[in-house]
Amino acid sequence: MTKHIGIVGVSPEGAALFYREISRQASRLVPPNEQPRISLHNEPLEVYIDAIRRDDWHTVGRLLRKSADLLARCGAEFCLTPDNAVQHAIHLAEVGSPIPWLKMTDLVAQDLVQDGRRMVGVVGTKLVTRSSTYQTPLGMKGIRLLTPNDDEVELLEQVIYGELIFGSARPESQAAILGVIRNLAAAGCEGVILGASEVPLVVTPENSALPVYDPASILAEASIRHALSVAPLSGRAGS
Repeated sequence: MTKHIGIVGVSPEGAALFYREISRQASRLVPPNEQPRISLHNEPLEVYIDAIRRDDWHTVGRLLRKSADLLARCGAEFCLTPDNAVQHAIHLAEVGSPIPWLKMTDLVAQDLVQDGRRMVGVVGTKLVTRSSTYQTPLGMKGIRLLTPNDDEVELLEQVIYGELIFGSARPESQAAILGVIRNLAAAGCEGVILGASEVPLVVTPENSALPVYDPASILAEASIRHALSVAPLSGRAGS
């Protein structure tokens, strides 16, 4: 029987985009009579943003864990979040979790290794581009991560928090993000990670100067494949 998937939402727009993507992956990979059950729960985005701005990652972990607890009560057998900004709080949410977590950053690293990438770029918020969110899992695989310069990071921050989280972007904002990716390509990157769940609203494989690695799409496919598998996730919930 197909496993019940739990989605921990953070950004409402990102969670909505992910739900659509996971549904598309299910339609592609699963017969109609075996479609997985999918439940989604989120705490208010502003509560997450407030905790992140205060660098209070224990609160972020508790928020993620609260959603995991509720999803487990709904019947979910494992959970995940497509939100890049909170990925390195998952290890806090895992402690004592009633269900295991599927980690997006590890899956992205695996895809990059499979494609033989040695240096890639990332676009996202200041938190993601200036933290260990992707640097650590990629570095452990021998992949160098190149980040935008300070001015470009400020631009990305303004567009993501000022426009994309509300589901829209001005044409000039889209052009600016695509320009950041062109600069990463000129610096020798072999691909770009879309390190904010809303960035696919303006960056696609068709308009990007680099091969696109959309973590949410990678996570969606992996979650469907895991839902079909009889094998447990590596590790144990609460370990």
